[in-house]
Amino acid sequence: MKLNTLTAYLESLAPLNYQEDYDNSGLLIGHADQEISQALISLDCTEAVVDEAIAHNCQLVISHHPIIFKGLKKFNGKTYVERVVEKAIKNSIAIYAIHTNLDHVAAGVNKKIADKLSLKNCQILSPKKNLLKKLVTFVPIAQAEKVREALFEAGSGSIGNYSECSFNVSGTGTYKAGKNTNPFAGEQGIQHQEEEVRIETVFPINLESKVLTALFLAHPYEEVAYDLYPITNQYQEVGAGLIGELESPQEELPFLHHVKTQMKAEVVRHTSFTGKKVVKVAVCGGSGSFLLKDAIRAGADVFVTADFKYHEFFDAEGKLVIADIGHFETEQFTQELLAEIISKKFPTFAIRLTKINTNPVKYIF
Repeated sequence: MKLNTLTAYLESLAPLNYQEDYDNSGLLIGHADQEISQALISLDCTEAVVDEAIAHNCQLVISHHPIIFKGLKKFNGKTYVERVVEKAIKNSIAIYAIHTNLDHVAAGVNKKIADKLSLKNCQILSPKKNLLKKLVTFVPIAQAEKVREALFEAGSGSIGNYSECSFNVSGTGTYKAGKNTNPFAGEQGIQHQEEEVRIETVFPINLESKVLTALFLAHPYEEVAYDLYPITNQYQEVGAGLIGELESPQEELPFLHHVKTQMKAEVVRHTSFTGKKVVKVAVCGGSGSFLLKDAIRAGADVFVTADFKYHEFFDAEGKLVIADIGHFETEQFTQELLAEIISKKFPTFAIRLTKINTNPVKYIF
């Protein structure tokens, strides 16, 4: 299939505007219309991973971490980044990264961790803001239901676990049709009054084009009156980290052993135990120290993440247990997640998981 068929689907689940400002997710190397028949999935895109893609005739590497974070000014092969880019281009291998945008969706990286730890009732730990818009439009009473249904079908009207949400109020609209018009009601040159419904509904900003297209197709007027308003509210479905609950309370040490086993971690660096049973657990794939205050505020008993610095461990202040299991260890199952996502939509498309352990951190026991 075409490369953009696959990437468009991935971006419908994890839109690029969900990524952090510093990130560089998306199609890094390759052409959107190139043909692909097989993809290799990896946490990192290294030279060895590209060699593996070449050996197995994969035209695409999908990695969680972008190989290109900063601008490249030279291609002399002096760094592993330059060598990866050169080799991929020479062998016509596309590279696609799906990083913090996949971290931030409710069914993304952190949900995979939560599933491994058997957490239930999961919620976003730190929801993002400025990702929603409100649409206001005015529709003749008889056509209001048709327009609402079209807007809902396009993805508007979802608030938390509720769908098809809208606010409606009746009023009177006026207009005078000019020359070269074909008014829905009334006559050219004469002011017309129409009993209308004001419909208000919210939608994620990445669906704006789809929602407006649905509005224009369903609305009976030649000229559709509508307003768009940015909303700064938190979007509960998108954000950093996740918090959930265990099926039953556990002692702290046995729970950390459970984490180590389930996450295939070599070591667990942790703060002192609090003496409380573990009920609520916060998780964040990768570097999660920035979420410590959110985890405490949410009442987490343990925070499973990675990359805590020495002095940051003091910030737990006995309120919870920080369990730092390593960056690679928290995110390694992202490969499984991507394979599941792609195979569900494209069951006949060939997917390979890399055989290479790209973790740059090694341990001595």
